[in-house]
Amino acid sequence: MGAVLCLSAAAAPGQPRAILLFVADDLGYHDTSAYGCEQQPCPNVQRLADQGLLFTDAHSTNSVCTPSRYSLLTGQYAWRQRGTGILPGDAALIIPTRDKAATLGTLMQQAGYRTAAIGKWHLGLGKGQIDWNQPISPAPADVGFDYSFIMAATGDRVPCVYVENGRVRNLDPQEPIRVNYTGLIYPGEKTASSHPELLKPWGRPSDRQHADTIIDGISRIGHMTGGTSALWKDQDISDDITAAGERFIAACAGKPLFLYFCTNDIHVPRDPHARFRGKSQLGIRGDVTLQMDDSLGRLMSALQKAGYTPQDTLIIFTSDNGPVISDGYEDGARIACANHKPAHPWRGGKYSLFEGGTRVPFIVCWPGRVQPGRSAALLCQMDIGRSLATLCGISIPDGSMRDSENQLPALLGTSPTGRTELVTQAFEAPRYALRCGHYKYIPDYGSRGRTDRLGRGEQLYNLDTDPGEEHNLAPRQPEKAAELRAMLQQITRDSRH
Repeated sequence: MGAVLCLSAAAAPGQPRAILLFVADDLGYHDTSAYGCEQQPCPNVQRLADQGLLFTDAHSTNSVCTPSRYSLLTGQYAWRQRGTGILPGDAALIIPTRDKAATLGTLMQQAGYRTAAIGKWHLGLGKGQIDWNQPISPAPADVGFDYSFIMAATGDRVPCVYVENGRVRNLDPQEPIRVNYTGLIYPGEKTASSHPELLKPWGRPSDRQHADTIIDGISRIGHMTGGTSALWKDQDISDDITAAGERFIAACAGKPLFLYFCTNDIHVPRDPHARFRGKSQLGIRGDVTLQMDDSLGRLMSALQKAGYTPQDTLIIFTSDNGPVISDGYEDGARIACANHKPAHPWRGGKYSLFEGGTRVPFIVCWPGRVQPGRSAALLCQMDIGRSLATLCGISIPDGSMRDSENQLPALLGTSPTGRTELVTQAFEAPRYALRCGHYKYIPDYGSRGRTDRLGRGEQLYNLDTDPGEEHNLAPRQPEKAAELRAMLQQITRDSRH
């Protein structure tokens, strides 16, 4: 493992010594017991909810991962920056380097914290045309993370290797890695089409996109050859990245730390460790939810072992976007979750403009500073940056975090109110929705609407009385629809798309 020595000074009075930002992947609003799912007890998430403040109206900016993570780290709507759609595994870094703009990582460094990015990344690396056999730059170190142990993209995309501090971990230089997303099949490469007998039962693709290179019995998106010694084992991913988080915490030994930890669970491909296989009531999708909860619990324990008391520690738990049950693999989730509604009571899920696409679990726990309970404040993940900067007394350079709002009173539970409005986006640009109070407005996108198209023009909903977004009020309240249409157009007019 690379060096993770923590040399930061003591945290200033009123600041937590440790900040853990734990981001689950594709975890729905109703996927854990903390948010009412009796079939899925998650004791560690539940402990955070019991000891902390659970938000019922918190959002990612987008209903898919890359743009929502971009917004979380930059404090800016992803549609303001080109190239922030779902990235292939060989994409260039899309997060601005420290010489261009502040990020959540650089702000925490400025506040005196040792910083780490561990787990799923999916924000690009290098400048494009990556040579995986050489040091990769720019990398997380260039956007504010002292230490990084990351998956280059996500579990269903090549390369299936860890990148530690800008270098592929355990790479044998005698077996160089080659990766492409052009459709080129390498000599000797095994794919779902050529070698279906190599696939695990839950690693079989349900679409052509996921049917390329087979690695560890699961076919992926994209083509890869080489790097055998560096390949991960899917059943060990959660343990591998959690162990990296534990080592980072131990190395900091009570000094100020900020850990941006992104589990790959419960994203596809779902291949839980044997400890969790068959242990849930919701099939393989439920099993990896238990695995995610275990990872959270291990990091919480590691913090206490390293000398961080609960009163020293601020934990923020959330998910990158809304849920999806079956997403590219025939893993049995659709059958096991036949009666499970992962976004309940909201409509939609991952990829959608409906509330279920971006309304995500969000819990803040800091005993002694955050009053336990529930909050209905409208909140967005990209508000974390400006809120933590305020907590730590850090000024933000002009031009950075332009869409982030200081919502520290809401985060601490001292104010029941949050944002007045929020733009959310589906994965295809430009497709936006506007939240303003309890109203939700969706323009008429016609044939481009896909999952959010109801065939009745623009849409307006009162979420207080209609959380399922079933009763379109736009025909009956044209003035309100026109008001929100104008507001949305004004906010998004400088979109570069």
